[in-house]
Amino acid sequence: MEGITHALRTIEYRDRNPQYNWMLDALNLQKPNIWDFARMNFVRTLLSKRKLTKFVDSGHVWGWDDPRFPTIRGIRRRGMTIDALREFILKQGPSRNIVNLDWTLFWATNKKYIDPIAPRHTAVVLEHAVTATVKGARVAAYTEDKPKHGKNPDLGTKKVAYSSEILIDQTDAQSFTQDEEITLMNWGNAIVRKISHSLNPLHASRVTALELDLHLQGDVKTTKQKITWLATSGQELIPVDMVDFDFLITKDKLEEEDNADDFLTPKTEFRTSAVADGNFAKVQDGEVVQFERKGYFRVDQAFRHGERAVAFCIPTGKVNAGK
Repeated sequence: MEGITHALRTIEYRDRNPQYNWMLDALNLQKPNIWDFARMNFVRTLLSKRKLTKFVDSGHVWGWDDPRFPTIRGIRRRGMTIDALREFILKQGPSRNIVNLDWTLFWATNKKYIDPIAPRHTAVVLEHAVTATVKGARVAAYTEDKPKHGKNPDLGTKKVAYSSEILIDQTDAQSFTQDEEITLMNWGNAIVRKISHSLNPLHASRVTALELDLHLQGDVKTTKQKITWLATSGQELIPVDMVDFDFLITKDKLEEEDNADDFLTPKTEFRTSAVADGNFAKVQDGEVVQFERKGYFRVDQAFRHGERAVAFCIPTGKVNAGK
């Protein structure tokens, strides 16, 4: 009867191969083909189960499925797909060289899988959000059906609400200039007629209100600013916390003599309060969406009346995009 034909082992066992072969000879057993391979490491990431257990036990993370953790449950909760994970591992292949990989390629692979299937939504950051009056818009709010994804009609349509008063991100409002023509995405062009700023000298640059003239005959190809917005009426604005994360440690590679506690990142969780379009109320736990111009998110907790939705930002491989 044939025994084991191949043994796949990490390279830290290589020094024991002579002892292993001696025992097989002494027992007159078949020698398997030993295939050594190196462990795959990632920058600013601990893979030691002993060290990760300390993070869990100390409450530094939420648990073994924490989206900052390099566990399968952790990266899946962050938004990694099985298909992308399989592709990434197969492309790396077995190697005897110890490598310290960057997370950017890992998440860039994932983006290829989520971009075609992630329905598009809109979110506006609540902090200092600006209310803009849109002259030329209908007095009564109304909705129109628009595709959930411009390149994937199979995802269906969503309701986009329009009104004469809209919400705009403070960062967008600060970038406008007097009489500039901008594009309101999913609507058309508008001209910035009035920009009101804070009277507080400490916040003089903060925009407090806007007046826009709708200019639908304008060419969207000629505008530099193409912004997202939300109608303040005609829909229920859905409260959502957009959560991003940083690496748990600050050093690319910890040496044996390093104490992990000396290299902990002071703050690794960043929450931004926002409101999303009314369609977001139907999104379920675990779904992946794109908030246009803000990124891809996995919904960790769907919206329920009385509870805010929680969405985790999915890295896309860009520099400084987290692990």
